[in-house]
Amino acid sequence: MTHAPHHRIHTIRYARHERPARENFLGGGADDHAAMMPLDYFVWVIEHDDMAPLLVDTGFGAEAAARRGRTMIRPVEDGLRAIGIDPASVEDVILTHLHYDHAGSLGLFPNARFHVQDREMAFATGRAMTHGHVRAPFDAGPVAEMVHLLFGDRLVFHDGDAAVAPGVSLRLLPGHTAGLQAVEVSTARGPVILASDVAHLYANLLRETPFPIVVDVPAYLAAHARLRALVPGLDHIIPGHDPLVLAAFPAGEAPDVARVDLPPRKPIGDFD
Repeated sequence: MTHAPHHRIHTIRYARHERPARENFLGGGADDHAAMMPLDYFVWVIEHDDMAPLLVDTGFGAEAAARRGRTMIRPVEDGLRAIGIDPASVEDVILTHLHYDHAGSLGLFPNARFHVQDREMAFATGRAMTHGHVRAPFDAGPVAEMVHLLFGDRLVFHDGDAAVAPGVSLRLLPGHTAGLQAVEVSTARGPVILASDVAHLYANLLRETPFPIVVDVPAYLAAHARLRALVPGLDHIIPGHDPLVLAAFPAGEAPDVARVDLPPRKPIGDFD
């Protein structure tokens, strides 16, 4: 029997947004609605000695940070170089979805192929974008660049769950967007899912309350149920924007980096 390889996973923070808790829950949240509950912004690197590193998401740059009022901590390219990765050497990038903060710096990776779900590309370039509220988290420039990448034979389309490499699989978990994909990774401590915006925060999962940017609430909640079923516990899920990730998991090789393939240094909680 062939066992999946055990990968290393680096979570790299590049930006932050200070905001009240009420902005992170559909309907305003619970009693802590006035408390501050910031969001961190991450990209992820999956490494194994026998393969080239896989990058998950590309983040955004200084222009988008200024326009949207986000605080840039360290540009994505500098965060990658801090752990020894030259952006020009990246061969494969998994885009969990096409919101500005996950697919906004595509040009940093001139030699990469980009993996995207069929329905996410169709969503971002189709009729849904005629609605201002729906298109607000997208930036037109990166979406247009995706079309150029398509014509340059640099997009890899996936229709649902798929294997990308030994021990690395895509899981289609829509709701936040029409074609959001999480990434399940084999590690020494078992499967770890880079959930991206299937859940911005652990609190979205624990409260079973969606983040306010959501295109399909029933699908979003069903994605939470499937996410839980795929892993043995909450600490095997890495949400897309939770500052607790850096606080709970062992530090990586550089500041603002955590190793989420390793067990957390303190308990995160449980589903009950």
